Amino acid sequence: MIADLRLYSSEEGGKTQPLVLGYGCPCSVDENTREAWDGYPLVDSPMMPGETRRVGFIFLSGNEAVEALSTNECFYLLEGKLIGEARIVR
Repeated sequence: MIADLRLYSSEEGGKTQPLVLGYGCPCSVDENTREAWDGYPLVDSPMMPGETRRVGFIFLSGNEAVEALSTNECFYLLEGKLIGEARIVR
């Protein structure tokens, strides 16, 4: 999946550290996290809080997660709280 990922800034309650290759977190179409999928944004360099970037995603559940997350135009990244959102490009 390809998406425009926006990490919330620290001031918005997002992460305080950059997101790096190998980082994974639950992803959900619902801000209330009724159902989440383990996702890994593919970043080629550290992504800072507050930054927006077009990235690829891979999911442990493969196509099952892609199909579930594609029911909305965006999905949310979670780390004990909402830390970002991704708008699906394809």
